[in-house]
Amino acid sequence: MKTAAVLTISDSSFQGKREDISGPTIVRQLEAAGFQIIKTITVPDERVHIQKQLIECSRQAQLVVTVGGTGVAARDVTPEATMAVAEKLVPGIAEKMRTEGAKKTPFAALSRGVCGIRGKALLLNLPGSPTAAGESLQAVLDILPHALELLTGNTEH
Repeated sequence: MKTAAVLTISDSSFQGKREDISGPTIVRQLEAAGFQIIKTITVPDERVHIQKQLIECSRQAQLVVTVGGTGVAARDVTPEATMAVAEKLVPGIAEKMRTEGAKKTPFAALSRGVCGIRGKALLLNLPGSPTAAGESLQAVLDILPHALELLTGNTEH
């Protein structure tokens, strides 16, 4: 069973001012793809808090997905937090999400989300909008199981 954690990165959702719609959208998509969700949490747009959760979740889940904080606003620091804890980056996955997103909106180019590896976990940044998050995940969902297999050491093809 593939395991995943979903972190919603949002000051307003963390403070209870706005309902988190994006996180549950991603949870449903991952469950439909056969993932067991072992943790969901809402985190403020603070690098230290994001980094702490990425580290903790990467010890527990094979896939750690963040939703939000990937744009160009001053408080959007999810990519920086991810790069700070990742041991390697996987730029092709983020490029694929932006390429597919650009087919629907020119604003996809504003997403700075990254994908990286920490230990045996894949860290994946998705945009905060429910539509953009869901479309971004769908763009790469079919390649994630293979990436996770490789991370477990199963490199036989």
